[in-house]
Amino acid sequence: MADEYKQGILNRLKSIEGHVRGIQRMVDDDVYCIDIINQNLAVQRALEKVNSLVLERHLQTCVTTAIQDDDAAERERVIDEILSVFEATGKL
Repeated sequence: MADEYKQGILNRLKSIEGHVRGIQRMVDDDVYCIDIINQNLAVQRALEKVNSLVLERHLQTCVTTAIQDDDAAERERVIDEILSVFEATGKL
């Protein structure tokens, strides 16, 4: 993964980490339940964005390389890997 791209992902994850710590404080401080849920949902959306960015990069690099390769078994492995990700997320 390119350093600039990697740093962008790491920055997002650090931000998410900070939000999770904030949610922990909210729970400890007995903040209104719906406010906690809304913050949890924001973290989930942020994690989905990280997944999307990592998947996009994977498709542009690893998958593209494997599909262009002469090794049919490697192409099949990468395709199966992508399909399993989509199955796990319920998006297939």
